[in-house]
Amino acid sequence: MAQRGIEILIGRLVTDEAFREAFLKNASRALKLFCETGHELTPLEISALLATRSDLWSEVAREIDPRLQKAKLTCQYQSGS
Repeated sequence: MAQRGIEILIGRLVTDEAFREAFLKNASRALKLFCETGHELTPLEISALLATRSDLWSEVAREIDPRLQKAKLTCQYQSGS
């Protein structure tokens, strides 16, 4: 059922900012962790993902309606004087 795995992965790449950032930073590690959580990817799919232009995922994500995006929640603290 590897096809389902690739569908889930691509969905996460275009809707989950934190996952996309992790993938863009280290695609091999992100794919390894993805598979370790029980998702299946074939060696051919992994090879194709690694060969895909890295900017494609951010480009597609910008075109997705923001209501479909999983926002990355970060808190930034500023120290006052």
